[in-house]
Amino acid sequence: MVKGFRFDWNPWSLHKHSHIYVKFAVSLLLMGLAFRLFVSRSGSFSPVAENPYIEKVASVETPASNTTFQTEKQESKTGNYTGQCDLFVGDWVPDPMGPAYTNESCPVVEDHQNCMKNGRPDNGYLYWRWKPRDCELPQFDSRKFLGAMRNKHWAFVGDSISRNHVQSLLCMLAQDTEVTEVYHDKEYKSKRWHFPVYNFTLSVVWSPFLIKASIFEDINGVSTSEIQLNLDMLDSKWARQYSNFDYMIISGGKWFLKTAIYHEKGKVIGCHYCPGRNLTELGFDTAYRKAIQLVFDFIATSNHKAFVLFRTSTPDHFENGEWFSGGTCKRMVPFKEGDVSLSDVDNILRDIELEEFEKAKTSVSERGVDIRLLDTTRLSLLRPDGHPGPYRQFHPFSENKNAKVQNDCLHWCLPGPIDNWNDLVMELVMKDG
Repeated sequence: MVKGFRFDWNPWSLHKHSHIYVKFAVSLLLMGLAFRLFVSRSGSFSPVAENPYIEKVASVETPASNTTFQTEKQESKTGNYTGQCDLFVGDWVPDPMGPAYTNESCPVVEDHQNCMKNGRPDNGYLYWRWKPRDCELPQFDSRKFLGAMRNKHWAFVGDSISRNHVQSLLCMLAQDTEVTEVYHDKEYKSKRWHFPVYNFTLSVVWSPFLIKASIFEDINGVSTSEIQLNLDMLDSKWARQYSNFDYMIISGGKWFLKTAIYHEKGKVIGCHYCPGRNLTELGFDTAYRKAIQLVFDFIATSNHKAFVLFRTSTPDHFENGEWFSGGTCKRMVPFKEGDVSLSDVDNILRDIELEEFEKAKTSVSERGVDIRLLDTTRLSLLRPDGHPGPYRQFHPFSENKNAKVQNDCLHWCLPGPIDNWNDLVMELVMKDG
């Protein structure tokens, strides 16, 4: 269907004595419209419901209207260009080839992200790929990647989204070579794997704040006390290992929205959302900005020169509530440009990230560190269909089809949209090589 076609002139306003010319002009116009319609249909992908490679969706339940999604055109603030192309401005286009692996062929998919095993009934979300607006983005090549990373050590540092991402990369790499888990911490949140054929090491370091934090939270996100956050001290779990990393993807974001007490120089200086504590409300934005500044200062002044990707925060897609109040994510196809905008909170996080990255980029680069922005925010915003939703649990509706279950509208199914992040990672790291 041709969308947005409009006449720029009105042939019926011509004078009566030009009637024959009017007929001729209108005939030409209609012929042109028919030709354009034919070309449009024959030269593009069919929508999902007509694509034989993608499971047809008979009906999509549209959530109620009380949602934060609004109309907004996608704009680039990143300045991350490959030639004349910004990798992070583009569209999700149908991909009949589908993912490079399945939940059965990958040995490291966690149960919470194993949507197919957990009974998710649709699979259309698997058949899309990210296409930058002005260039081609090569698909991830695991053999090429491993060959270039022989004898290297990669680390993903951040929260559970970083763990989600490293599992995606592992799934793609494990299709071509042997991989062995060689370390995990007591809670299985930080792990390390080794690829013996390439002597390649891949780590994930769980550090949701990037700075020193005392956290009193269980696996379901229930806290027994406020988080204690030191705004002037890095988390030693990753900082003390930094000199071992040849490449690092570091990220933060959502955890700063939680209730926390802030410390500096050994003293409490305020908090975020701590009613009844008689403390100054400093706001999560203050803490997040200080944390990022501390990270960049450490990278810039370190004697070790790693290749660093700073990944922007990831928006969630909860509608009609939050994760703790019945929020769901029932959409089955990606958004298109103009369908959605970032929430106010996500905009704040993103602005801080871009501002601090731009301020730090020059000084960090001058010290011999190759640092680049991995801006996954906006392309992730367009994928409300790629989350586990209720299928973070094994067959949640097997006993009661109307059961009320907690939804996960933040993390990503594996395989799923997060696999496309690895296309971007490979392009950013290897384009100049």
